[in-house]
Amino acid sequence: MVRNLGVCVASVLVACVALPVVAADTHAKWDSIQKYCTECHNVTDWAGSVAFDAMSVDEIPQDAKIWEAAARKLSAIRAFGRYLRREGAIDGDPAALVGTPKREHRIPNHLAVDEMNKLLEMPDTSQPLGRRDKAILELFYASGLRLSELVGLDVEDLNLSARVVRVLGKGRKERIVPFNQTAGDALRACLRDREALLASNQGQTGVRLGSDHQRRRLKVADPAQARGRGRAREPLFLNYQGGRLSTRSVDKIVRKYVAQCSTRYGISPHALRHSFATHLLEAGADLRAIQELLGHARLSTTQRYTHVNAAQLIDTYRKAHPKA
Repeated sequence: MVRNLGVCVASVLVACVALPVVAADTHAKWDSIQKYCTECHNVTDWAGSVAFDAMSVDEIPQDAKIWEAAARKLSAIRAFGRYLRREGAIDGDPAALVGTPKREHRIPNHLAVDEMNKLLEMPDTSQPLGRRDKAILELFYASGLRLSELVGLDVEDLNLSARVVRVLGKGRKERIVPFNQTAGDALRACLRDREALLASNQGQTGVRLGSDHQRRRLKVADPAQARGRGRAREPLFLNYQGGRLSTRSVDKIVRKYVAQCSTRYGISPHALRHSFATHLLEAGADLRAIQELLGHARLSTTQRYTHVNAAQLIDTYRKAHPKA
């Protein structure tokens, strides 16, 4: 039986054997695979003297004792433990017995309706990049997409006439999400600028943008995400060089406009997703419908994304209680 986790992890990871299996077990997307890889390598830094069958939460480094970080490390270790057991390296799977630390429940940041309206007006729509940024903000708020989902959108995923977008979410599950007329108008303007940008880059580089060479530059890093079965992918949102916008770039774009119109801290692209769900619920939308729009597997996950303010709570109480 393998007693030293650090030695075992190092030997297998260096050989690049375990990572694809761990990724397959967790149905992870490319950014998640990278996180699993980082966590598995971090394990080798501290687990050299830890017996794999005697692990506990207390053995996780102190700087990792934030719920999200600790849970991700445990998830990587458990997935690796399943791999070791399947390969016959260990008899049991002690990692499955390690308890997950209790999560601190906090209300996520979100914007009020008037704050959201102000944010959507911030981009300078007289400039191509401003029109692109407005389309990004409008689509975030109109559809409640995750950051990775928005960045991964291709032109073929968009149906402007029906005002719906096809999204590849967590677990590689596809869903169809609607958007409103305002977002549709912003996307039409963005698409016109997109064609002009591609034509401009074609003239500057001398490379035909429809060629295989340029199309390869526009593909995402994870080839498994390609839905076109070998067909070239055309990113919906481009940077000024004609390549796909990265998640970091979109995060910076959102935070820039939030800083210009609000003194609120912690408003990220994911906070716009929270705002989308909260405003739908406040307007009377069914929680099950919101769950489908957000692409959640569990209703309990959707409940964490929604917020009921005190005034709405009191109003509901007065309407529903027989002696209120």
